[in-house]
Amino acid sequence: MTTYIILSRFSPEAFEDPKNFKDLTAAVSAKIKQLCPDITWKGSFATLGRFDVVDFVEADDPKQIEKAAMIIRSYGHSTTETLVATPWRDFLSVL
Repeated sequence: MTTYIILSRFSPEAFEDPKNFKDLTAAVSAKIKQLCPDITWKGSFATLGRFDVVDFVEADDPKQIEKAAMIIRSYGHSTTETLVATPWRDFLSVL
């Protein structure tokens, strides 16, 4: 499986009240599980930098990752940036 990193940044319109944020994240997560069943979620982290969330996921089909990113963008009112992640050892072996 290929590892991907999805970097997300919330728009100000993502939620009017922080109390609603948990509902929004649950809805996005449920939609991804329903429409992208071949993605394995490895972990999610909140950050205090340029991005609000960093997700580590795995999938064999990049189309599933594209779909998940679009769900995050549309349902989560976020912008995303998706990176392919290569284990450092594998990267060095190609050099």
